Amino acid sequence: MSPTAPPEPSYDHLLPPSWKPLITSWLQEDTPSFDYGGYVVGEAHREAWLLGKGKEVAVLAGSPFFTEVFEQLGCQVEWHVKEGDTFEPVKHVATVRGKARHLLLGERVALNLLARCSGIATKSKRIKDLARSFGYQGIIAGTRKTTPGFRLVEKYGMLVGGIDPHRHDLSSMIMLKDNHIWSSGSITSAISHARRVGGFTLLLDVEVRTEAEADEAIAAGADIVMLDNMEGDELVSVARRLKERWVGKKFLIESSGNITEGNLKERVAGEIDILSTSAVHQSVQHIDFSLKIQMPKSE
Repeated sequence: MSPTAPPEPSYDHLLPPSWKPLITSWLQEDTPSFDYGGYVVGEAHREAWLLGKGKEVAVLAGSPFFTEVFEQLGCQVEWHVKEGDTFEPVKHVATVRGKARHLLLGERVALNLLARCSGIATKSKRIKDLARSFGYQGIIAGTRKTTPGFRLVEKYGMLVGGIDPHRHDLSSMIMLKDNHIWSSGSITSAISHARRVGGFTLLLDVEVRTEAEADEAIAAGADIVMLDNMEGDELVSVARRLKERWVGKKFLIESSGNITEGNLKERVAGEIDILSTSAVHQSVQHIDFSLKIQMPKSE
């Protein structure tokens, strides 16, 4: 008898032990003293519908955060749309049950989390799908230009949307940018110092402005060369020459800076291994959700 296949991993399995106290702190921030509105509605048990609205097809992302908000308030959430699935508005996405004052206590925190996380996932999926439609098979990645205190949710949204979240923090990969290089004296010196302390487990990503700087970075042992703010024919031709000149040398080429849906097509050359963009999370359009308490059915 063949063993039963394990269930598909859930995105919330990625979350670290520290994430639930974050929810607690956000609830504390939203109600630091008295809940005046909650006093008005009292203890009656009610059912509320989470509705996905807006004008476009969206990706649901952030359901663990939404659920945890209400579980900490003694409510139960039943999901009707799976995390990572798309839905068309208006959609009854979930049902929340609990005391009316607790539903309202968690409403804004839960909706804000879900709206931004789903917005990031929706934008990430759209950019990835567009790149694939142009024939690009490389990596689409976000950036570290995230909101302080909210990074976990934003990086999670990128993953649910199907792209690479890139490095999470200064400790998860060594990235040497212009200020590191200028302060160290040269690309070679900066890489040498970084290797000494970073060891063999950390990848080394080096930002360069010219083809000559890229050559120096590759020669010094960079794992990834970021061609920063190069665009159009220059980007493609420089990447192609680097691949040809350093054939047999293991490294990846990353393109970053001013990548949008509008100019994506000119960046998706096969010589570019990674396209990293902040367009998937900075100034992204949130997905419109609302939580509507249902009137109790008459006896």
